[in-house]
Amino acid sequence: MREERVLCLDHYEHGIVVRALNMLRNDLIGEQRPTDAVDDLLLKAIAAPYYSRKRRGHHEAR
Repeated sequence: MREERVLCLDHYEHGIVVRALNMLRNDLIGEQRPTDAVDDLLLKAIAAPYYSRKRRGHHEAR
């Protein structure tokens, strides 16, 4: 069975992850090493769906 993890990031954190993966990919290309795994992860990070959290109002009962 495949395990799946969900990582919740705000817009700023998402940008950091994408930039870091792209920098890693560029370093691997410079070293002439395969980038397949980083490419797949970068595409997943870019295409990750947005979810908005529903917040409870301060008047709602808990």
